[in-house]
Parts: sequence; structure tokens; C-alpha cells
Amino acid sequence: MRGIFLSHNAVRSIREFGLPMRHCHELIKRPRCFMDLTVENEQLGRVVIELRPDIVPKTAENFRALCTGEKGFGYKGTRFHRVIPDFMVQGGDVTHGDGFRSIYGKYFFDENFLLEHDEAGTLSMANSGPDTNASQFFIAVDVAGWLDKKNVVFGKVTDGLPIVKRIADEFGTSGGTPKMSAIIAD
Repeated sequence: MRGIFLSHNAVRSIREFGLPMRHCHELIKRPRCFMDLTVENEQLGRVVIELRPDIVPKTAENFRALCTGEKGFGYKGTRFHRVIPDFMVQGGDVTHGDGFRSIYGKYFFDENFLLEHDEAGTLSMANSGPDTNASQFFIAVDVAGWLDKKNVVFGKVTDGLPIVKRIADEFGTSGGTPKMSAIIAD
């Protein structure tokens, strides 16, 4: 069974405030992660991302742990290896080759497709088909509705979207191979 489990005290608090149980996800903390990005040793700035463990807890935890590197591997030092103008920037290849490693093993399942690619800054899992989530992710720089129900959305950029758009516009190519590599320095 998948889902969010609330303690007895949390349920009691929800009822005290008169909130319907269907809104309990609004009370779950949404963690934020950051990435300091560079290109050719030029600091581009910090991108702050808000995760949605209330909707996709396993996917959000995978990304959070890879951001911190607490499992002994993570995003620090990796690059955005696929960059397409007016579409997205893709990174997270922690294996520096195939990108098929998560904190849960090689792959993990698609939790759900409740969130959509409905705005610039949407954070989504990159995959090679159903239930093949690992470490790679992408940030859309525009609406990308054709990816709904194919890629799991699990967060969004809350600060630094102009940095992401700059990477896409200045360093991206139509084929996806970047002109210069943007690196996750920290």
C-alpha cells in the first residue's frame, strides 16, 4: 500500500481546525533543496527546488538524498548533459555513464502522475520507459504537457528559474548536446 500516513495527533489536529481529511497533504512539510551551478568555473547562481513528498514521497526522498550526498553518492560534480532550448535541462547522471542508480537500487517505480508539467520550472524524473526512475531528472523551462503520465513530476523551482532558462537558451542545442557543460558545484 502506498501513501502518506499521519499520526493520531496529526489527524486530531486536522479535525480540530475543521479541515477535511482530503486536504491533509497541505500540512506535510515540503522540503527544499538547492544547487549551486557553474559553467567553465563561472558561478551562475543558486537554484532552489521545492519537493512534493506529500504526493510522491519516494521520488522526493530519492532526489533530496542525492542532493545532500548522504548515501555516499549524489549530484555534486555532475553536469547537465542534455540541454534543449525552450524545453528543458537534464542532469543527475551520478554514474557518469548510464544514470541508472537511485538510493533504492538501479530503478524504482513510477509512484503516480498526479502532478503535471504545467509550468516553467517543473521538476520531473527522466526515464527510459515505465518504472525506470533512477537519478536523472529534468527541469522544464516551459509547459511540457505531452510528458504528463510519462514522467513523474515531484517538485518545482522556487528560486533561480532565470538561471535554468539561461542554461537552456545559451548552452542548449536542438539535439540536446550542450555547447558548454553546466555543473552542479554544490
